[in-house]
Amino acid sequence: MCRRKTEHPPPWEVLVLVAHYLDPETLAIASCVSKSWSLAMSLDHVWQPLCSSRYPSLSNLKISYPSVPFGRLYAIGLAASKRRFKPPSKPHLSLDNLVLAVELSTRRATVVAVAEPGSKINNVQGNNEVFKFDIDVSHDCFSGIKASEEEMKITWNIVLKGWGAVFTVMDCVGKLSCIAAVEGWFSEELPSPGCCSSGVGSGIVGDLKVACSGDLKVEKVSVGLLRSVDWRYLSIDDGLRYLQHFLLP
Repeated sequence: MCRRKTEHPPPWEVLVLVAHYLDPETLAIASCVSKSWSLAMSLDHVWQPLCSSRYPSLSNLKISYPSVPFGRLYAIGLAASKRRFKPPSKPHLSLDNLVLAVELSTRRATVVAVAEPGSKINNVQGNNEVFKFDIDVSHDCFSGIKASEEEMKITWNIVLKGWGAVFTVMDCVGKLSCIAAVEGWFSEELPSPGCCSSGVGSGIVGDLKVACSGDLKVEKVSVGLLRSVDWRYLSIDDGLRYLQHFLLP
């Protein structure tokens, strides 16, 4: 009696055939089953089309570094994508931790000197979503400005509550055209956080505007943090995340 001989392909060949139909996440899970599964799911010709379609620039590194597996190139590309779009963590500071101190002075005298808790300013303005605050200083003005355009020293410090640290946002000299219904505007580029060298710009600008009354009295000072790329104010959380690099140890 003639027995029919049936040939079965080796298991690893079957795994390789199946691997071509799996998505990257399933391939990664399947490679943890056993050593033979790991070898089959990690073959270059399995990962090459996946890597080339999603991360073509990384795939081209294979030309210069042929020993690097396509699976590894795909993995680092995926990790980079996740880091890029990872939402930022909540800031370790809050407005309750800050005091905003502003001083305007001429050669003759101090015009404005005010220090307001961040929480008080935010509560007055209501549900503010951007790092921009209006400070009513009409009751804190020591003297008027004698000329419609006078040189003035502008200082804006943000102090950590409890006097643990201070960050100077602005310390400059400029001319203020104090005309009713017209705001004087001062800005200063801020340093990069401690993770970068001083030669790298932060892309953040300190902003201070001064509003005067008809009798040349300063009525309101507005302060904020802007992005220089589009001149929009930072959100409160983004502003706090920037400041914590300088105020917290």
